[in-house]
Amino acid sequence: MIILMGLAGSGKSTQGQKLAAATGRVWLSAGQILRESGQFDEILNSGNLVDDMLTVEIMAHAMAGVVREGKNLILDGFPRDAKQASWMADNIAEVIEQIILINVPKDELLRRLKARGRADDTEEVILQRFKITEQNMSENSRILEAKGIPTVMIDGTGTPDEVFARLANTIADNHNAV
Repeated sequence: MIILMGLAGSGKSTQGQKLAAATGRVWLSAGQILRESGQFDEILNSGNLVDDMLTVEIMAHAMAGVVREGKNLILDGFPRDAKQASWMADNIAEVIEQIILINVPKDELLRRLKARGRADDTEEVILQRFKITEQNMSENSRILEAKGIPTVMIDGTGTPDEVFARLANTIADNHNAV
């Protein structure tokens, strides 16, 4: 399992889908799963996060379905905070190969998010998401690194193909060839 982390708009979804297509892994996006459920629109549209353990329950169910199919995973947007990272460290650390942090300057992220035109991508909501995510990413990595899971940062600027080349090289360097 590979975990993709980064601020909203960093390309986690684009890169996760490209990586899934290249490797046969299944891309699971916490945000997409929660949005598609239709149960959490008010929470998500305000820039807030769905309850930790409810998110864990939903994601654990989705991950178990993929594992039952005998496939490997790419997680996008999960874990979001220390409670979720601790759950992962306690329950599934042995199957996590690495965390890849996609780093993009905030001004570029704002431009990208405004361009994609999602209803919940107002500047206020975007900045709220940034704040929450920044508070949690380093702690999440620390919790999982304590279990021996490496975190690697890649430059998320450039075209999707340029970023994917960096991503693929990072994975190949960790002996998980694309």
